[in-house]
Amino acid sequence: MSTDIDDESLRWASKNIEQNHLQNRIKLVKSNPDGPIIPMDSTPATEEVAFVMTNPPFYRSAAEMDERAAEKALPPLTACTGAPVEMVTDGGEVAFVGRILDESLALRGRIQWYTAMLGFLSSVAALVQRLRDNGVGNYAVTEFVQGRKTKRWAVAWSFRAMRPPQAIARGAVAGSLKGCLPAHTEMTVVEFPEFHRVAEFASRLRDAIAALEATHWEWDRQKLKGTLRVADKVWTRAWRRQKQRGMDTSPEGKERPVREELGFGIYINVNLNGVLVRCRWIEGHDESVFISFTGYLKTTAKSVHSSLDETKKPEKVE
Repeated sequence: MSTDIDDESLRWASKNIEQNHLQNRIKLVKSNPDGPIIPMDSTPATEEVAFVMTNPPFYRSAAEMDERAAEKALPPLTACTGAPVEMVTDGGEVAFVGRILDESLALRGRIQWYTAMLGFLSSVAALVQRLRDNGVGNYAVTEFVQGRKTKRWAVAWSFRAMRPPQAIARGAVAGSLKGCLPAHTEMTVVEFPEFHRVAEFASRLRDAIAALEATHWEWDRQKLKGTLRVADKVWTRAWRRQKQRGMDTSPEGKERPVREELGFGIYINVNLNGVLVRCRWIEGHDESVFISFTGYLKTTAKSVHSSLDETKKPEKVE
């Protein structure tokens, strides 16, 4: 589904769709400048949308557009072909994408991902702050380098629990954006230098994780990687004690909270210097849960490594 407020743009879009024989795959919707940017009233209430993508008008006014152009040391390599309606909007790109954010707070999980390209570095910080102020922790910040001079940025966010890979979520390299980046979703948990008993180590680590009360645990022996899904923090002592006592820790008079699915990827990487155990956060909302799991994984991997070291020691002769 593609939307626009400009009749001329819609006519050209319709022509492009027809020439490429995509009438049965793309739906054009004329939107109202004062109405919703995301026209979900045009879709059934039960239908989900994979993602929203927008290249918003960058500028607040034609004067700002001229000022920005004058600030550049060299003239642009190509002429700007955007119509005024495509380049200028009240409040600029921050206000435009901010409207999408406001709409997303109501739509939430009906759309898997909301994404927007931005023309100004300062806009990234402003929008990330708005996401944080509204409790949106699952987001991504990245940048695009177009040719030698032009650089653009993108912000994406989701109300669902699936986390993007770190290269995407933390794809912006500008130092000024360091404070805008989301939580890490991948980390090296522990490293064992000059260690060669990889097959035994992988087998024992696999078995240790398999002992957890998981909803899913799959291990690839050839690729030395696995996927774990659990319904709670089943690796913690608190969870085990609660289970042994048959306790419900919910406050009296309140329903037990619904547990969300948690997902982690576990990887064993082998290189010339030794063995690395890495973890990726696949699913979940709470960063502290990911940190907790990596702590468990580190302790478990070290324990397995120590047990293999013990088996190498010769028996003591008395």
